[in-house]
Amino acid sequence: MHPNHEQGDHVPGSRFHHPRGGRPMPPEGGPRRRHGGRGRAPRGDVRAAVLLLLAEEPMHGYQLMQAIAERSGGRWTPSPGAIYPTINQLEDEGLVTVTADAGRKLVTLTDAGRAHLAERRDSSPDPFAGYSTGAPGADLRGLLEQVHGAIRQVARNGSDPQLTAAAAILSDTRRALYLLLADGPGAPDA
Repeated sequence: MHPNHEQGDHVPGSRFHHPRGGRPMPPEGGPRRRHGGRGRAPRGDVRAAVLLLLAEEPMHGYQLMQAIAERSGGRWTPSPGAIYPTINQLEDEGLVTVTADAGRKLVTLTDAGRAHLAERRDSSPDPFAGYSTGAPGADLRGLLEQVHGAIRQVARNGSDPQLTAAAAILSDTRRALYLLLADGPGAPDA
């Protein structure tokens, strides 16, 4: 137990402070990770992606998020919580400037930012290299959204036999996807 948390040391009305800055301990069995949600990339990749996109043209934060999603075929969509702190850090480093433009903040690469990119052009990996937009299945997210919409319609308007059939289709689809992973690309043909 943390020394500040010894029993008997607690003063009524005061709060215990967690030794790791107030974050709760993970449950037994180790730390838990979130699954699903937005595609995640390391912070350095967000920084590199922002710099590369700004080398092409000045953009707003939301435009940067859209451009990254577009370049990655929808598989990497950084949140505002990733983009805006990165912009602030780059501004603090003097690599970008942020100016008001029609009520929005326009981010522009500075000369120092262009020099920074030029110095690292050969040594830094392309943050979009792992996301081939022309690859088959690149738009799995779009397909999943379409399936989700269809399932919602069946759930709202379907009869009992239709609901049963939809559940069987989803179960078979899930099983087929796991078999694909287990056996490789040729699994559905086998």
